[in-house]
Amino acid sequence: MSEAIDRRRLVRRHNPVLTSAHPAGVLTVGNGDIALTVDISGLQTFPSFHELVPDPRRVAHDGLSGLPEQRPRVFDADDFQIPLRTQSTWGWYEIRTDRELRLEDTTTLYETSRGTVPYLDRMGLQRAGDPIAEEFVAGAWYHFNPRRAHLGRLALVRPDGTGLDDPAALTNVRTELDLWTATIHAAYVLDGERVHVTTVADPHDHRFAVRIESGLLPRGWGVAWVFDDQPDDLAAFELPLAQETVWDEWTERHWQARRTVEALTYGVGVRTTGSLREGADSVVAHTGATVLEVVVTLTPDQDRPPHQDDFSAVSASARTWWAEHWSTGAAISLAGSTDTRAAELERRVVLSQYLMAVNSAGVTPPAESGLTYNTWSGKFHLEMHWWHAAHFPMWGRGHLLERSMRWYHGALEAAKATARRQGYLGARWPKQTDPSARESPSHIGVFLLWQQPHVIYLLELLRGEGREESFLREHYPLVEATADFMADFAEERDGAFRLPPPLIPAQESYLLDRATNADPTFELAYWSWALGVANEWRTRLGLEPNEQWDRVARNMRRPALLPDGTYAAIATSPWLIRKDHPSMLMALGWLPDTDLVDPATMSATLDAVWQHWDLQSSWGWDYPVMAMTAARLGDVGRAIDALLLPSPKNVFLPNGHNPQMPGFLTIYLPANGGLLAAMAHLATAVNQGAELPGGWILTSEGLGALPRPSVLSGSSWTRKENGRPAAG
Repeated sequence: MSEAIDRRRLVRRHNPVLTSAHPAGVLTVGNGDIALTVDISGLQTFPSFHELVPDPRRVAHDGLSGLPEQRPRVFDADDFQIPLRTQSTWGWYEIRTDRELRLEDTTTLYETSRGTVPYLDRMGLQRAGDPIAEEFVAGAWYHFNPRRAHLGRLALVRPDGTGLDDPAALTNVRTELDLWTATIHAAYVLDGERVHVTTVADPHDHRFAVRIESGLLPRGWGVAWVFDDQPDDLAAFELPLAQETVWDEWTERHWQARRTVEALTYGVGVRTTGSLREGADSVVAHTGATVLEVVVTLTPDQDRPPHQDDFSAVSASARTWWAEHWSTGAAISLAGSTDTRAAELERRVVLSQYLMAVNSAGVTPPAESGLTYNTWSGKFHLEMHWWHAAHFPMWGRGHLLERSMRWYHGALEAAKATARRQGYLGARWPKQTDPSARESPSHIGVFLLWQQPHVIYLLELLRGEGREESFLREHYPLVEATADFMADFAEERDGAFRLPPPLIPAQESYLLDRATNADPTFELAYWSWALGVANEWRTRLGLEPNEQWDRVARNMRRPALLPDGTYAAIATSPWLIRKDHPSMLMALGWLPDTDLVDPATMSATLDAVWQHWDLQSSWGWDYPVMAMTAARLGDVGRAIDALLLPSPKNVFLPNGHNPQMPGFLTIYLPANGGLLAAMAHLATAVNQGAELPGGWILTSEGLGALPRPSVLSGSSWTRKENGRPAAG
């Protein structure tokens, strides 16, 4: 038996350290429902230095400004900025307009074999800065509203309350995130004085605590909570924001604010060991001593009574929670490996665990940039929920996924209404949405299918951790409504079931063919597997299998093949575009075995992707896709190579973030979550006897079970051979 992993040593050897200012050099503390991102000061002192600078050479993806560029240029770290924000799962606002807008005005009718079906796709394809065509105004407003709010900022300020502009004012800097306790320690010299700042987040509440030690304090310097204007992501037709702050001085050391941004109202409590004074849209904590502590509590209930927690209590709570987090669940160590890449892979794995717990473990599905800053207005994309959270149960931490699964219950009626409006049974889950579950108009998102079975996949992962029958009964309504839609959406033809147009597969390159796209390889396999699992849930609950679910699951059309014998992406022209996501690989590896997919054919498909794909156009989670397929096929060496494949989209910054696009998507948490899922697949393959390449040693412990094949899978199935080679 191998020795237990020294988890504290494993984690702490990858503590990120900043020794100079960089626009992407930030660190974040949080608890999954709220997060605060700081610069080298240990606070949010230099916001303009980190503010996003839109790149005029690119076109934003899936928004007012249209399609992604066809071939990205090569990026380096200096192309990226990560802004300083404080965000939560509950802080959202909608901008006012000077006209009446209706969601139904964003509808286009599509002719299908079952009749006319409405889709909310009237978004337009304008480039950034262009005026919005009148017929697309409603689509634009609903796409970008509501928005996740920036709640405020903690900053070091001068005696007159003004902020600092240039991070070069700080010298001899060493700012470190202690991952084991989730505590940031910053030390530097400012204005001739040593400064030590400690910053930590409450793991249980929406609260941050800061301790500053410096000779600057008796000279009048302080720490301010500042209400910034909301970041400028407003569409051109919208009205200026209505914002207001009202302070209530409870005591000299504790003030409470009511902050209003449009219809959003929230409370902010500031408690200090010093005294408080009002600044310009801020409150400043100051003291005549050399030590100052500040605790900031944010809440959607502005009338909440004042809290009593001080810095020591918040810090102790964080130490306890994070030590337990790292000590339980899974760990993977690459110590002892002689391959020079091993330390980098292990670093990415450790930092990804931290970032996902901070950004993606809240009560709603997370946004692609989590709680760090807004992309797509801070809305979350349900097809990405798997990437953010499936790794939690794979790593034995399913309770962090379970927090967000309850959101689906509140969203169920909205999803059912979408299905009814389109003439389907069950619930059709949106792609891009917000806590209200309202679908965002989009020329891409409304046609995606692969988020539909995610609810079943994620719940099955949790069930595999050993949940009680009460868990199945609580969540079965989600499984049933999801499976009802899936079975009804599938269209029978010649005894086999297909996925008919309009649709866009996970590989979104087929946008322009949405009215004719059919039978994407990955989604066919996903439909079959998930419907089989849904019936297993019925059996576990003492219910008879649903005959229609079973019939569709057993008779899904086989994926189409290209002339070279590899899998096509879709079964209609253009069959395969060799860029963006190689989503057909997800039919084996990302998914368990199904009777629809032949391992030898998938192996050849992986070879073809490796040799011929435009991997420079891929995304951060595509490398984990390749790795999971390779691991399932027993090729652990190729799985490792995929995770470390040189590409502009596969770079991990010193803080663990994976940037994708300058000026917009400067962090990409699905890549971090995908890496963790792929490592679970890789370690499982090694534990089952797959051979590691020379120079590699992998030790793992505490891994959860990966999803199993459905009981419907197996060679006993009888199917019609309805796949056919594509003609190009």
